[in-house]
Amino acid sequence: MSGVVRRLRILIRRERRRGRRYQPRFRARQSGVNALGALAALVLLGLLSLWSGHPLMVAPLGASCVLLFAYPASPLAQPRNLVLGNLLGGLVGVLLVRSLGQGPLVLALAVALTILLGQVWRCLHPPAGGMAFLAVFLAVPWAFLLFPVLGGSLLLLLLAWAFSRWVPGAAPYPRHWL
Repeated sequence: MSGVVRRLRILIRRERRRGRRYQPRFRARQSGVNALGALAALVLLGLLSLWSGHPLMVAPLGASCVLLFAYPASPLAQPRNLVLGNLLGGLVGVLLVRSLGQGPLVLALAVALTILLGQVWRCLHPPAGGMAFLAVFLAVPWAFLLFPVLGGSLLLLLLAWAFSRWVPGAAPYPRHWL
């Protein structure tokens, strides 16, 4: 039994080392700045939602903030991926719910098509899968594509760009526009 436990400990140690080499490292100050950026962006989206009467707060945009502020160098966080990816996810969801209705199969198909088209058109953005899921789950109208998908994505893009320029210690964003 002790041989099995010893092998298990060695395996766990090896996997932890491998994981530490693979995962990005963040300094405490950088993590604080990143969290502050996401907080500010989502508070501003919320205030703009209240002021304008248009919904701008949906869960996939919160996930987009994780990429935009915590890992802005990621290819999946670039403007093309953010805007086109979210718009693609929303469009796929709306089209599928209009043509096939709702249900677990349609939810799965919406996410799968969003992944497929995002990779083909080189605008993959992981939260876009959530946008497609949300569009089918809530059976949203066409207006969903304008508010919150396009409007929210563009506002997040603008806020991430401004944050990276005006806040000391913020990582540069974007790496490229198209």
